[in-house]
Amino acid sequence: MPKNPFIPIDRRQFLKVGAGAVAAASLGTNGLFPRRAFAQSASLTLGEAEVTVFSDGTLTLPMNFVLPEQSEDEIKALFEPHGLATDQLTPDCNVTLYQSGDRLALFDVGSGPNFQPTAGDLIAGLEDAGIDPADITDVIFTHAHPDHLWGVLDDFDDPLFYEAQYWVPDAEWAFWMADDAVDQMDDARKSFAVGAQNRFAVIEDQVTMVKPGQEVLPGVEAVDTSGHTPGHMSYMLHGGGESVLVLGDAITNAVISFEQPEWQSGSDQDRDKGAATRTALLDRLAAEKTRIIGYHLPHPGHGVAERSGSAYRFVPTG
Repeated sequence: MPKNPFIPIDRRQFLKVGAGAVAAASLGTNGLFPRRAFAQSASLTLGEAEVTVFSDGTLTLPMNFVLPEQSEDEIKALFEPHGLATDQLTPDCNVTLYQSGDRLALFDVGSGPNFQPTAGDLIAGLEDAGIDPADITDVIFTHAHPDHLWGVLDDFDDPLFYEAQYWVPDAEWAFWMADDAVDQMDDARKSFAVGAQNRFAVIEDQVTMVKPGQEVLPGVEAVDTSGHTPGHMSYMLHGGGESVLVLGDAITNAVISFEQPEWQSGSDQDRDKGAATRTALLDRLAAEKTRIIGYHLPHPGHGVAERSGSAYRFVPTG
């Protein structure tokens, strides 16, 4: 995912100006399914809890980055029946907001203004919904890639959600904060490690570590989905006898991940483990008919996984 240089807007000035113009400009399409107007999708209810998805915009990913092991013929055979481009993907970025009692929690925070110019819309969307960054009580991270973490700081390099408790998977923290983290990355991703270390250092005093199986908040269970990154975590939300799994990047594409889950992804730190985790997770989700919210599935990312022959298919529900 290449870093695109541009001049960032001062975030505090942006909040004063408002989100109306950005909201009006955010209509578009994303492959199989129509995109919603700007930021907010219909909410889900889990008992007394409410779950809402906001858009942080989109990314642009070259296909040879997404599927480095597949031939052009294989990619065409998969995508052309769906009428999709075979040279790049433009995935949505879906940030989940969970409200229960006095807790208002975000799962990941988007990329902020310094990653790709088509992303970084979260704050405008929250403002449009009447939510101030100071209202957020908890930020729960799935992992530390730029499009999930870099929006944690404002333009003054201070914590944007300054009243929040930050929850980070302990294996994820250990990986990115290791002394040799930058050296472990290829040249294209060294900035990922530098960016993660810089941001984690700023919020360190507000961080609580998360282990698999832990109840992070009442009704929020951490689920080990490592492979995409060494500490990648998904979160099962429970309430009213129902559940929904906030996937993060354990499953990332409505076609590739479901129809060819065993294909290795160039975005996975451990490609073999990423594929194994994805396949096992889809098998469980399809069997249990669990609802999901995918960070990069077509906005708003709500849906279920169903068996389709020897593979799966994504059925959107939002």
